[in-house]
Amino acid sequence: MMPAKFDELIHPSTRLSLVATLAAVDWAEFTFLKDRLALSDSALSKQLTTLEEAGYVVTERRSSGGRRKVRARLTSTGRDAFDGHVAALREIVAGGIAAPTAGHSS
Repeated sequence: MMPAKFDELIHPSTRLSLVATLAAVDWAEFTFLKDRLALSDSALSKQLTTLEEAGYVVTERRSSGGRRKVRARLTSTGRDAFDGHVAALREIVAGGIAAPTAGHSS
C-alpha cells in the first residue's frame, strides 16, 4: 500500500483526470486522451509536458502512414505519486466523514 501523500502537481482536476486515465491503461494515444478529457490539442500537450517534466509521464512520438502519432504512459514514479495522492484524498474524505458535528449548526 502506497503511503498517503497529497500531490499538488497531480491535484488540479485536468491533471488528476489525465493521470487517472493513464493509470487505467498501459499506453494511451493522444487522440484518445484528448477526446476522453475534452481538451484541445494545446491544453493536452501542456498537461503532458508538465507531467513529463516531473517524471510522471513518458511520451512516445512515432510515425504511422505518414502521420505523427503521440502516445503516453505513466512512469513508476507517476503511478506511485497517483496512488499516494488517491490515498491522501481518501484520508481527507474519511476524516471529514468521521469529524464530530459539535459546533456545526444546521
